[in-house]
Amino acid sequence: MTDERHLEELQLRFAAHLRDPASSPAPEGIEERRLQVYRELFFDNISGSLAGTFPVLHGILGPERWATLVRDFYRDHRCHTPLFLEIPREFVDYLGDAREARPDDPPFLYELAHYEWVELALAIDEQDLAMVSADPAGDLLEGVPALSPLAWPLAYRFPVHRLGEEFTPTEPPAEPSFYIVRRDRRDQVGVIQVNAVTLRLVERLQQDPELTGRAHLEALADELPQLERATVLSGGAAALREMLAADVILGVRAA
Repeated sequence: MTDERHLEELQLRFAAHLRDPASSPAPEGIEERRLQVYRELFFDNISGSLAGTFPVLHGILGPERWATLVRDFYRDHRCHTPLFLEIPREFVDYLGDAREARPDDPPFLYELAHYEWVELALAIDEQDLAMVSADPAGDLLEGVPALSPLAWPLAYRFPVHRLGEEFTPTEPPAEPSFYIVRRDRRDQVGVIQVNAVTLRLVERLQQDPELTGRAHLEALADELPQLERATVLSGGAAALREMLAADVILGVRAA
């Protein structure tokens, strides 16, 4: 075996041991005391970083359940990025796609993790709102509203904004919760709780960015025949103005 091949095998065995000490023996010839330092250093680094991104989830789970959850992720998930700030997204992906639910998992585990991750995702997004060509003084009804690329419409079964150590419901309420999370022109990330109609309006602005504000509201009223048409149109116009003030809408697109 060549020295290069031997080194590669040694590195793989060492990495496997750090991920799962119980099932993967360490390479021979390494002092146990040194191995323990590496095991704790690597795991604590990941655990501490994730706890900083998911403080509410960390607090709800407590030290033991949090350590078990992170250990499962650390052992079982293979990250697809070398970027440290992307590890929280990998953690959310793991919770949503790969991890089987445990009996002691809170039923809102994935939703709360996703909600907490969104704040980081928007904070580190490199898009610059100053580069979006939009007139804040334009007519939002006759013109084409420019939705901020840093505004995310979100819906969850649980009221994730209220969850905490003192509020951990075991069943979702009858109605879901709707939010717009956005980063504004001052680079501040904030959460706006909205109703289902406003959320649908934002989704429409995302899906069909060429329509005027009035065309969106007319189509929205067609989607909601159970509501008074005039109420949808007037309420939608007010929502457009409120979203402009909150930097969810950046103005009217330039021709």
